[in-house]
Amino acid sequence: MDDDGGRRSKVQRLYDACDAVFSPGKKGAGGLPTLTRIRWLQDILDGMEAADVGIDDADAGGGEEGERRSSSDDEASPRAPGRRRLLSTRGFTGITYVHIHECDDFSMGVFCFPAGATLPLHDHPRMVVLSKLLYGSMRVSSYDWVAAPRSGTSKGGLAKVVAVDELREAPCRASVLFPRSGGNIHTLTAVTPCAFLDVLAPPYAEELGRPSTYFSDIPVPTLPPGYAVLEEELPEDFRVVGAPYIGPELVVHMDLYD
Repeated sequence: MDDDGGRRSKVQRLYDACDAVFSPGKKGAGGLPTLTRIRWLQDILDGMEAADVGIDDADAGGGEEGERRSSSDDEASPRAPGRRRLLSTRGFTGITYVHIHECDDFSMGVFCFPAGATLPLHDHPRMVVLSKLLYGSMRVSSYDWVAAPRSGTSKGGLAKVVAVDELREAPCRASVLFPRSGGNIHTLTAVTPCAFLDVLAPPYAEELGRPSTYFSDIPVPTLPPGYAVLEEELPEDFRVVGAPYIGPELVVHMDLYD
C-alpha cells in the first residue's frame, strides 16, 4: 500500500497511513477499519525505532547509532539538514508522554518509562490501539469486558483475563487491541527503562463518551479461573508529565470531511 520509496520519514509514513485508515470516508463498511488495513499499520509500526520519533535509546545501546539512523532516514525533512538532535530519556524519573499528533480521528505519541514505573489499569473505550515497544522491556496484564459496563457514576463489571504479567522485550511485534478484544483494559510495568509508540483511534475524549478510566482488580474467591471483577478506582499520586517532540516534522493533511 505504500510505494513511497523511502522519500518520507517513517513517522510521516505512519501519520499518512493512520490518516488513510481512520479518517472519515476512508474506513471500511460500517465506519470501521478493515483488519487488512490494521495489519498494514502494524507492519509500519514494526519498522519503527526510537530515533525515528526523535528519542535517544542510549539505555538500550542506541545512542550515536540511533542518531545516524534518524539522520539518514529523514534526510528529506526540511528540519534535518544534518544530524538530528534526539530527546534523552535517561533523566526521566516518572512516566513521560511525548505528544506527536492528535486530531479527531487518531493520536500518536510515545510513553517513556523509567525502570519500575507502572501505568495503572485503565481502559480504551471504543478505541483501536496499536503500540510498538521501541526499546526496553515491560510486563503487561490485560482484560476484556465480558459485558461492557453501563455508563453512570461509576464503571465496573466482570472481565475476562487476557494476559497476566506477560513479558514484552524489544524488538517485538507491534500489538493491537480492539474495543472488545485484545486486552482493552491493561496495566503496564517497566522492567527496564523503556518506551512505546502509541496510536489511539479515536483518541480519548470525555465529552464524546471516551473518558480515561482507571480500575482495580477486586478479589472474588467464587469466580472461576480466568475471570476478574474490575471496579473504577482513581489511582493516588499518579501523573504523567509531558516532554517536547523533536522528531521529524509532520505534514498534516487538511480535514476535508468537516
